[in-house]
Amino acid sequence: MSSSSWPALPRLVIAGCGGDAGKTLTTLGLAAAFRRRGKRVQAFKKGPDYIDAAWLTLASGTPARNLDTYLMGFDAVRESFLRQSREADCSLVEGNRGLYDGSDAAGTHSTAELAKLLQAPVILVLDVTKTTRTAAALVLGCKLLDPDVRLAGVILNRTAGSRHQRVARQAIEEACGIPVVGALPRWETADLPGRHLGLVTPREHPDPEALGARLAQFLEEHVDLDRLWAIAGEAGPLEHPAPAALPAAPSGEPVPLAWFDDSAFSFYYPDNLEALQAAGARLIPVNSLSDTSLPAVQGLYIGGGFPETHAARLAANAPLLRAVREAAGDGLPIYAECGGLIYLSRSLAWQDRTHALAGVFPLDLAMFDRPQGHGYMEVRVESPNPWFPAGRRLKGHEFHYTRVAAAGGEVPTLYAVERGSGCFPGRDGLRFKNTLASYLHLHALGVPEWAANFVALARAAAR
Repeated sequence: MSSSSWPALPRLVIAGCGGDAGKTLTTLGLAAAFRRRGKRVQAFKKGPDYIDAAWLTLASGTPARNLDTYLMGFDAVRESFLRQSREADCSLVEGNRGLYDGSDAAGTHSTAELAKLLQAPVILVLDVTKTTRTAAALVLGCKLLDPDVRLAGVILNRTAGSRHQRVARQAIEEACGIPVVGALPRWETADLPGRHLGLVTPREHPDPEALGARLAQFLEEHVDLDRLWAIAGEAGPLEHPAPAALPAAPSGEPVPLAWFDDSAFSFYYPDNLEALQAAGARLIPVNSLSDTSLPAVQGLYIGGGFPETHAARLAANAPLLRAVREAAGDGLPIYAECGGLIYLSRSLAWQDRTHALAGVFPLDLAMFDRPQGHGYMEVRVESPNPWFPAGRRLKGHEFHYTRVAAAGGEVPTLYAVERGSGCFPGRDGLRFKNTLASYLHLHALGVPEWAANFVALARAAAR
């Protein structure tokens, strides 16, 4: 495959030495602060996380994209980054976990690997709680472990005062030769609350816009934004493969496709929605909490989210549950991921209550205090079906606290789980007529036939 150089794109990767280092707060604040200066910011989230990406969308004012080399592959990650960044003044990539933490001891699929792929300077957010010179040892280790990672600056987090900041800054700059470009005091975490899957979503926060403004002000007061902007501008041209030819535009009338879009179901990659539209779909949002019927559509997409925290309201909306159950029985193509699988089950038990749901699948699910599946998944398609060819391997991820407590009969499955937990031991991909439900979250750039097959099935099923 031929390659070429893209003109310089100002860019930064915001990394940490582990989880809870302050990467999200810092990246959100930087995006909002640069935006307040009139800059066009394109934000990215390394890894599959939906919630951080939703907050980055709010802070930057532009749909944030996920970059995941496991889900998407290296070429697709780089192409997506270039495509989304070309109109931006600066691109910010929020890392996940520690800088070098990946899927194995070599750091495969780590933030460091992504930074090298994008040839981007790295800013390390460092929690310096009750430490000073030891912080320099951590920074020096990150610098020396892989010289190809360009560690360009450090932001101290959770500092205790001016003396603490001064000593830690001096130790790092003298021992490591890396500038400290900011020092953040402790932030009131109640402003950015979390729960079992991470942060609350912007839709559920009482005042997300005000929070974004406070974060922008916080970063403006404690970080050298001009220095960071200059570091971002030092990133050189980015080598990239020639883009693959785009598929031909579909012929015929657009296919009306519903999707649940509300506070219970909000886990959708923008790339997935855009892939459906490119394949010929006309997306029609449905509110699972308040709409009582499905519009006249030829398919339904139910993504993930927090159906468990909205279970009482979902169960109370019996007309929509019945409409979905009847549509599935009539052969309407339905694709459901994780939260969507929960919605299509018979019931969900949580916090001493059991909520009746759509009942497309005769499954009773239970919610637990610990994850029942968390991490990357790989499945092998075993049975012929309209969605994927038999033998196809699909990569995705799962993060769920539910599992099957009881099944009222055998449920056909399409997937053999080769990595991850899935729905049953070694199995996932529940099928009923033209409905496919799974704990597996797919990314359309990693499984490019998904959208085209979904729309083709919807078009054919309506004939």
